[in-house]
Amino acid sequence: MSSNPSFSDSTQLDPQRLPTHVAIIMDGNGRWAKKRLLNRIQGHEKGAETVRTIVRTCRETGIAHLTLYAFSTENWQRPKVEVEALMVLLKRFLVEEQSELMENRIRLNAIGQIERLPESVREQLHRTMHLTAENRKMTLHLALSYGGRSEIVRMVRTIAETAASGGIGGGDITEETVSRHLYTSGIPDPDLLIRTSGEMRISNFLLWQIAYAEIFVTDTLWPDFGREEFLAILQAYQKRERRFGRVKE
Repeated sequence: MSSNPSFSDSTQLDPQRLPTHVAIIMDGNGRWAKKRLLNRIQGHEKGAETVRTIVRTCRETGIAHLTLYAFSTENWQRPKVEVEALMVLLKRFLVEEQSELMENRIRLNAIGQIERLPESVREQLHRTMHLTAENRKMTLHLALSYGGRSEIVRMVRTIAETAASGGIGGGDITEETVSRHLYTSGIPDPDLLIRTSGEMRISNFLLWQIAYAEIFVTDTLWPDFGREEFLAILQAYQKRERRFGRVKE
């Protein structure tokens, strides 16, 4: 793990050593608001601006996949007024970002228990996903009503049902079998996981997929996280030696 590397710019990055997939736990909206004597909703609104900045930076640098932990299964337990406000912000984001997603050829995807979202949000999500479905320059994955443990339980149930019907034998279940039955089927595992706000935990996010991700934790609160710090983390990532359990020759 690392904390707050020195700032950088995109000209210092090696395009051949960029992560294919970056995943981010966006944390600190509430604390950012509290420090400024604002309500939590204003913190989430400011955090949405940071999302736009980081998506644009990923597109600029050539990162193919970006997954943002936007709303967890545990977040449903927050006060009703905050959950409702988050759903309004999500729907607004899905509408307002359509033109930029199309202009930059970014495809939108969603992972998680989408069926739990309010109907109006689900409808807008599906409209934006359909609109951007043919875009190929980058994919933005929103983890919505997502939890890593519930994803694994869902995967186990699906494979168990297939096995019970004779569709697969126990000895035929491999890591590839598991990966194919996750929400992220067909998506490369994250190379880089970033968490803002300094919390040293992964909060039930992509538990299977981040097995070999490089992890960076920054003390910066999400609304203050910007292009320069993100580029600095990418530069620090490129200096790491990724051995995947092997010994360097």
